Amino acid sequence: MRFTLIDRIVELVPGEKITAIKNLSMAEEYLADHFPGFPVMPGVLMLEAMTQASAWLIRASEDFAHSTVVLKEARNVKYANFVQPGQTLTVTAEISEQDERLTKLKAVGSVEGSPTVSARLVLERYNQGDRRPDRRIADDVVKLKMRELFSLLYQPETSAARANAE
Repeated sequence: MRFTLIDRIVELVPGEKITAIKNLSMAEEYLADHFPGFPVMPGVLMLEAMTQASAWLIRASEDFAHSTVVLKEARNVKYANFVQPGQTLTVTAEISEQDERLTKLKAVGSVEGSPTVSARLVLERYNQGDRRPDRRIADDVVKLKMRELFSLLYQPETSAARANAE
């Protein structure tokens, strides 16, 4: 099962920073169990939202050069507040260091400016075909699908128009 924990990318500076949002609603299935009577977004899903936003930043910064971008390490993860249905989790991630395979980022999640989660993330990026040449076609398919999803999540013209209207 694949799930997207980012609803929209609202700001993107390739090679530097991304801001994305997740609107939490009661329609999220996991809220029925986490926790009955006091539904909140699980901490691991807040961390996953930061990871997904960070991966979009990497993909966009490298023009989707890698099919696979995965969390390798999460350091100094700190939880400060809950995210409840009806609230919007705003995730910001900034690249602090990068080499040919790893990207280190500082990520923060907040609700209405109040911190909910923060971490230092290390993401690894690669293509399946680098290890197994017979998988190069799969890399191409994944990159295409990621570009399609990205075009739904990030629409800079709409974001600019929205900012001008406010």
